[in-house]
Amino acid sequence: MAKYTGPVCKLCRREGEKLFLKGSRCLTPKCSFERRSYPPGQHGREGQFRRGRASDYLLQLREKQKARRIYGLMEHQFSIYFNRAERRSGLTGSNLLILLESRLDNVVYRLGMAASRPQARQLVAHGHIMLNGRKTNIPSALVSEGDLISIRPESSRRTYFKDLRQNIDDRQVPRWLSLDTGSLSGKILSLPVREDIDVSLNEQLIVEYYSR
Repeated sequence: MAKYTGPVCKLCRREGEKLFLKGSRCLTPKCSFERRSYPPGQHGREGQFRRGRASDYLLQLREKQKARRIYGLMEHQFSIYFNRAERRSGLTGSNLLILLESRLDNVVYRLGMAASRPQARQLVAHGHIMLNGRKTNIPSALVSEGDLISIRPESSRRTYFKDLRQNIDDRQVPRWLSLDTGSLSGKILSLPVREDIDVSLNEQLIVEYYSR
């Protein structure tokens, strides 16, 4: 399972905005982006003042890279999702975001069972999550309407999940999901539509990037 293992704060600085890759830390003064919002690298600070108008290609590339980093995908994985989205009926950009939102690790994050998508990916990969009553360790598994996500009984006794049960809040769960805070389980009420996806992405730029 390929994944990025470098410093994630540099990814936020490169994209010029918070991607919330470290969960609650991103909301504190310890957030690296708060202290150094300029791009990383030797010429990052001076480059932000000398940079002229960005080309169309650069805008498309940056949007694609931002989407990859938000959802934690490598280049090959992301291109596979784009190809799937392109084969579906409807708008390719919206299809792409719906596919990305339908990943199991993203759903675990959206339900509030993890503070960030990387943490949600880890919970799934370590076998703590069940999909329709069966343990799964595949973060990229796509959910469908009516699917049930729950915590493995053996894992629910861990300190992390005991604390989570006390602190989890169902008020932030998107409308296409439902959460039972008592049992720490969630249900897919429907697949999301574009209006339900609150990520700051211009998916049309991504479509234009792959249409070159």
